Amino acid sequence: MNRTKKITLTAVLSALAFITVALCRIPVVLFLSYEPKDVIITLGGFILGPIAAVIISLVSSFLEMVTISSTGIIGFVMNVIQSCAYACTATLIYNKKHTVKNAIIGLVCAVIFMTVVMLVWNYCITPIYMKVDRSQVVPLLIPAILPFNILKGSVNMALILLVYKPIITALRKSGIVPESKSSSSFGLNAWAVIAAIIAVTVAAILFFIIKGAS
Repeated sequence: MNRTKKITLTAVLSALAFITVALCRIPVVLFLSYEPKDVIITLGGFILGPIAAVIISLVSSFLEMVTISSTGIIGFVMNVIQSCAYACTATLIYNKKHTVKNAIIGLVCAVIFMTVVMLVWNYCITPIYMKVDRSQVVPLLIPAILPFNILKGSVNMALILLVYKPIITALRKSGIVPESKSSSSFGLNAWAVIAAIIAVTVAAILFFIIKGAS
């Protein structure tokens, strides 16, 4: 893919990531909400590489900060950290070898890494954002923030596994993305569907756990 196409696709994906935040924000618990922005960012990473994922995260989070967000620079920083922790982890592992197995391993590792990272950052930043003592935030980490991030990551994983193949196929047919030279490229096979079903099941269980705790 030439430089112009990469820049154009990065810009389009950045806009799509922002649109998903603007149109598809779903409140879950407390100040936490779900939006499928990381699906777009991770798809961008799968197609263009981890640097593109970082750029898409920065651009979409900046657009969110200056338009629809009320959390200011704190929200911007948290959004970028969370998106990069998820998308870059999945992308780095998947780019080692473009197979279903690596995609699933990468996404599972992304869920785990993002969850750990956000526990730490919520512990550090949430007291500043909410203007409360840190001791009031600690009781929220395990019953609310931990399952929320696993829920969010699992839903994103399911969506990525289900939509990647149709999207990359359409981009290749349009000539935006070149045909893969590897015979082991990612395909929507039984393992991807099974992993997506498991991820949705885990997400559903965690959703009811969170609602029960709130």
